[in-house]
Amino acid sequence: MKICIVTDAWKPQVNGVVRTLEETTLNLKKLGHQVLIINPSEFKTFPCPTYPEIRLSLFPGAKVSRLIREFNPDHLHISTEGPLGLAARGYAKRNNLTFTSAYHTRFPEYVYARTFIPLKITYFYVRWFHKLSKLVMVPTETVKKDLIKWNIKNPQIWSRGVDLKIFKPDPKKKKNKKPILLNVGRVSVEKNLEDFLKIDLPSEKWVVGAGPALNFLKLKYPEVKFFGEKSKFELAEFYNKADIFVFPSKTDTFGLVLLEAMACGLPVAAYPVTGPIDVIGNSGAGYLDKNLKNACKKALKINKNIPLNFAKQFSWESTTQTFEKYLAHTKENFDKTYDFNENPYKGNNGFSRAFNASKNSWSGLVFAIKEESAFRQELLLVIFSIALILLIETTSFEKFLMVFTSLLILIVELLNSSVEATVDRISYDYHGLSKRAKDYGSAAVLITILIWIIVHLYILLN
Repeated sequence: MKICIVTDAWKPQVNGVVRTLEETTLNLKKLGHQVLIINPSEFKTFPCPTYPEIRLSLFPGAKVSRLIREFNPDHLHISTEGPLGLAARGYAKRNNLTFTSAYHTRFPEYVYARTFIPLKITYFYVRWFHKLSKLVMVPTETVKKDLIKWNIKNPQIWSRGVDLKIFKPDPKKKKNKKPILLNVGRVSVEKNLEDFLKIDLPSEKWVVGAGPALNFLKLKYPEVKFFGEKSKFELAEFYNKADIFVFPSKTDTFGLVLLEAMACGLPVAAYPVTGPIDVIGNSGAGYLDKNLKNACKKALKINKNIPLNFAKQFSWESTTQTFEKYLAHTKENFDKTYDFNENPYKGNNGFSRAFNASKNSWSGLVFAIKEESAFRQELLLVIFSIALILLIETTSFEKFLMVFTSLLILIVELLNSSVEATVDRISYDYHGLSKRAKDYGSAAVLITILIWIIVHLYILLN
């Protein structure tokens, strides 16, 4: 298949969403699929409020539409609910395209942790965003149940994997004089890091990661070692130097770092909440307790082989095959023989027909303005013509000619765009007749513009 994935989270960000999409894309290509990733690096961006290292795309609608249209995917997958996700959703809705989506992070809870906006408001947005999605991919059973509770339809589990070639135990690992308690992840308020940093145990505490709360926590906890952001290859070294992995977050939907830590032989200490419950469960690879200090004490006693063997059950190959299966399942065949009696748009008459025709005409104008740069440029000619009418002295007939030729350009451009849309609907493949049809339309626009120029020059020179 040709698969288009749209995501607001991408490199150089280092987080579970980016890593999941990277690994999935890599494995999809190994399976023979073509993959296009539409991401913020291709757009003008601005820093996300309170998350400056996250870049949000600025007015991406037209370019997202063009990229999807040019790639002509067999399947569209919208990974995030940000500006790019919104643009892709809008394109899919306007063109009646089937798409799947994903729910990677507890977006409403994150927003609440920073702004105290009620969960009902943000979950209303999440519900609206995923309403048109054929299938919403979620990382765990708990998240699936939560989305159903918030009336978000058709969530299906798409688990996560770990690269066992990178994240593996170091046979040369030395025993530490004092236990090293490690946390890896985003250093921000929703990760609840202070619950970890306040733990009073005879140990060293290490934090690997970057985020808006980093400088504040460095000052408040000078005894803790903060190492900043690291690559996945460097992360493996940190996992192999630590004794246990501490995960204080209560908002993560999965926690990819849990698998990475266990693959290196680290037991996990965490709260019994979504993420750790689904990943660790009753495996014995970690200890979950409402008292995080108690969880750390118990985790230090776990044999390293237990988390190591447990992590081997997860692979990116199997999770990618699940992703592939969902896409194949939701792909629909739209090749149907046309039957006039089955056409729902041909049964209207009277006022109903007039109303629907007006609505469709308005939609056509909106499409042209949003997606056709030539139409927008020709609108400028109309504005210029109106300005001339207001600024110079002309006869009524001359004004009529100026207005008529200006509107004629827009009319012919709309007809040309309809020809192009029809040809593209049939096939994006190159064909001589397709080229000829588009060239005819383009020639009609050119002749109309020449008429406009001649009329306006004649009036101005007189």
